[in-house]
Amino acid sequence: MVKNFLKIAIRNLLKYRGFSLINILGLAVGIACTLLICLYIAHELNYDRWNPNADRIARIYGEINFGGNAATYAVTGVPVGPDVAREFPEVEAFCRFRDYGSYLVRKDGQDQQNFKEQEVLAVDSSFFKVFPVKVLAGDSRTCLVEPNTMAISKSRAEKYFGSVSDALGQILVMDNEYRDKVTAVFEDIPENSHFKAHFLRTLTGNGEIRDATPLWAVSNNFHTYLLLKKGVSYEDFRQKFIALSRKKMEQTSSKVLGMSLEEFEATGQFVRFNLQRLLDIHLYSDLTAELEANGSIQYIWIFSSIALFVLLIACINFMNLTTARSSHRAREIGIRKVLGGQRSSLIVQFLIETVLITALAVLLALVLVSVALPWFDELASRQIEIPWSTPLFWLALLGGACVVGLLAGSYPAFFLSAFDSISVLKGKSGGTARHGALRSGLVVFQFSTAVVLMIATVLVYNQLNFIRNKKLGFQKDQVIVLNDSYALGDRVEAFKQELLKNPAVQSASISSYLPVPSSRSDNTFTTSREFREDNSVNMQNWQVDYDYLKTMGMELVAGRFFDPSHPSDSSAIVLNQKAVENFGFENPVGEKIYTIFHNIQGQPTPEDFEELTVIGVVKNFHWSSLRENIGSLSMSLGNSKGLISFRYAAGASKEVIADLEQKWKEMAPTQPFSYDFLDDSFEGVYRAEQRIGQIAGIFALLAILVSCLGLFGLASFTAEQRTKEIGIRKVLGASVAGIVGLLSKDFLKLVLIALVFAFPLAGFLMNKWLQGFAYRIHIEWWVFALAGAVAVLVAFFTISFQSIRAALANPVESLRSE
Repeated sequence: MVKNFLKIAIRNLLKYRGFSLINILGLAVGIACTLLICLYIAHELNYDRWNPNADRIARIYGEINFGGNAATYAVTGVPVGPDVAREFPEVEAFCRFRDYGSYLVRKDGQDQQNFKEQEVLAVDSSFFKVFPVKVLAGDSRTCLVEPNTMAISKSRAEKYFGSVSDALGQILVMDNEYRDKVTAVFEDIPENSHFKAHFLRTLTGNGEIRDATPLWAVSNNFHTYLLLKKGVSYEDFRQKFIALSRKKMEQTSSKVLGMSLEEFEATGQFVRFNLQRLLDIHLYSDLTAELEANGSIQYIWIFSSIALFVLLIACINFMNLTTARSSHRAREIGIRKVLGGQRSSLIVQFLIETVLITALAVLLALVLVSVALPWFDELASRQIEIPWSTPLFWLALLGGACVVGLLAGSYPAFFLSAFDSISVLKGKSGGTARHGALRSGLVVFQFSTAVVLMIATVLVYNQLNFIRNKKLGFQKDQVIVLNDSYALGDRVEAFKQELLKNPAVQSASISSYLPVPSSRSDNTFTTSREFREDNSVNMQNWQVDYDYLKTMGMELVAGRFFDPSHPSDSSAIVLNQKAVENFGFENPVGEKIYTIFHNIQGQPTPEDFEELTVIGVVKNFHWSSLRENIGSLSMSLGNSKGLISFRYAAGASKEVIADLEQKWKEMAPTQPFSYDFLDDSFEGVYRAEQRIGQIAGIFALLAILVSCLGLFGLASFTAEQRTKEIGIRKVLGASVAGIVGLLSKDFLKLVLIALVFAFPLAGFLMNKWLQGFAYRIHIEWWVFALAGAVAVLVAFFTISFQSIRAALANPVESLRSE
C-alpha cells in the first residue's frame, strides 16, 4: 500500500511540475532560513560549554554607584579572589585575568620582526585547573608558577617556532621590553568562549598584585573566577559571598570614607558585589570591561521568532498552494471514494505526498545552507559549521522534516479527503466558506509577519544612521590613528613632527585615549583632601598632550586648554560640562580638586592627595556608546604614547597613509605598521546592531517572497473557483480592468487587515528595542506608511498576474458545459 502511495505521489509531482517546483522551493527557502538560524542559536547557547567545569564556575562582578557615576563592572580588585578562597572551603580554586590590551611580540634575537597580538591575558597559575584547556607540551600544574613565564596556543607555537615541541623553553619578547619563557603549549581555546587568549602570561611576580591594597573596591582591574567544589549549592554559596562582600565593604567604607557602610548607603550611593554563572556570561552579561563583546539573549529570542515565523510562512504557503490546486484532484478523490476508498487512506496518501515534498525541500535546503553559510558566518561574525558527523544533527533534521511535513500537509490532507464524492463528480468544488476563511487568515498571518520584519529593518537602519550622523561633540571624520606608537620608543615626538611637515596633515596628537567606547578605569576626585560621600566624583581621567583638543575637533566652553607656555599645567586639569555639573561648580575655572594616583593601604591622609587646578571646561562629547548618557570626564597633561592621531585635509587619506608607512619603516623597520580611521572605530561599536539589521532585512525579504507565493496560490484557487462567474460577467460585457479589480479587492483587504495587526505589534517591539539607547530616534508615521505601501504593491502585482490571466480567458471554455 505504501509503495502504491509513493508511486502516486511521484506521478503527481511529475505531472504538475510547476506547482511542485514552487512548493518545494518555498519550503526549501523556509527550512534553509530556519536551519541557518538554528545553527546560529545552537552556537550561541553552547558558549563556554567546552569547559567540563562550566556549571561550577562563577565570575565576581561589582555594581558601583559613587561620585555621580553608576556602572556594573566585570572586574574586581586584586584581593577579592584570594579573600573568598581563604574564607570559604566550598571554593576549590580561583583564577584572576588581567587584560593589558594588545602586545607587540617577537622571538628573542637581533632584528626579529614584531607581530601585533590582541589576545593576550595575564592569569594566575591556577588557570588550567579552572579552565582545563588541553596542554600539548609542558606541565599544566607548574607552567605558570614562576615569574616571567607564559603558556602559548598551538597556533602561535607554530607561527613563532614552527612546531609545538620546538616552542618549549624559548623566549618571547613582549613590547620590546618583557622577556617571557614559554613553559607550556595548549590547544587553541574554542571559538565559542567568552574570552580569547593565545598568550597566557603569569601573574606571579606581577607588580600590580604586589603593590595592591587589601581593601575591596578601591581599584578594580581583574576578572575573578571561582571554581566551586562538586555538590556545592550555587545559590547558597552566593548568599554567603554577598554577606562576605558587605563585611569587606564595611572595612573599605570605614577606612577610606570614615563612615559606616550603612551611613554611606544612606546617601543613595552603594558598592555591591555579586556572582554570575560562567554559562550566563555570553548571553546575559553586558557589563563594563567585558573581555569580549558578548551576545544577547534578546537577539536569541528575536532570531528564534524569525525562524519560527519564516517556517510557518513557508508551511502556510504550501497549504494555500495545495488547496488552490484542489479542483485538479477533486475528480480523482471522488472516483476513489466511489470505488470504496476510505478517507483514512486518502489522508495517508496526501501526507506521504507532503512528506516526500518536504524531504526534497530538506535536501535542497541543505544545499542552500552549505552555499550560504560562509556568507552568514561573515555577516554574523561567527565560525558556524554544519555538524555533518553528529548523529543528533541528522536525528533533529529528520524529526524536523517530519514535523514540517505533518504541519504543512495536515490541513490539505483533511481538506481534500473531506470532498463529497457526488458533488465533485457533478463538477462542483469541494471548498467551503469555512476553509476559505482559514486560508484568508493564514495569508493575514503571513503578511503581518513580513510587515513587522520590514518595519524592524527600517527602524534599525534609521537608528544606526542617527548614530552615524549625530553631532558627537568632536569631529570623527578625517582623523587617522597610528596604533602602537610606543614601539617608536623615545622617537614618538620626532615621528609626529616629521608627519606635520606634510602639508596635508593639519594637526597631530599623542595620547592613549580616543573618544570612542573602550575599557577604561575611573578615578575618584574630591573637592577637599579627604574622601567623603558628598565631595567625591568618579570620572575618567585621560592623559593627553597640548594638541589633543585641536586634533579631535572638540570645543572649549570656558577657560583654556593645556599650553606649553604655562609650566604649571603639569598640575592642571580640564573638565567636561558633566563633571562641572557633578562637582556643583558655578565658576569652575580656578577651582581646586584632589585625587590619589597611587595605591593606599588604609585611610588616606591629606598628604596622599594631589592638588589639581581646573583651567578649562570642554563641551560635553560622546566618548562612550550612545546607549549610555554622557559621563564625567577629565583630561590631564600626560606622557601616554600608545597612539598618534593625525587630522588631515579632505581627500588626502591615501597620501597621508603612504607618508605614514614610509616614515614608520624608516624609524621602526621591525615593528608592524597598523592604523585605523577614527570614524571606523566609532562605528565598530555598533556592529552587532548592524548585523541584526542586515539579517532582519534579508529574512524580511525572504518572508515577503514566500508570502507572495502563498498569495499567488490563493489567487489561483479563487480564480479557479470563480471561472464560470468570470465567464458570465465577460459575456455580459464586463471589462478586463473590472474583473481584475473584482478579483484583487478581496486580497488587498487581507493585506490591509494584516497591516492593522502588524503596525501596533511592530511599534511595541521596536520601542522596546530602542529603549536600550540613551540617544535614539522617534518612531515616525512614514515608516509604517512605507512598509504598508510596499506590502500592498507587492501583493497587488502578485495578484494581478492571476487576475489578468483569468480575466483574459475565453468565456466559451468555462461555459461550454452549461
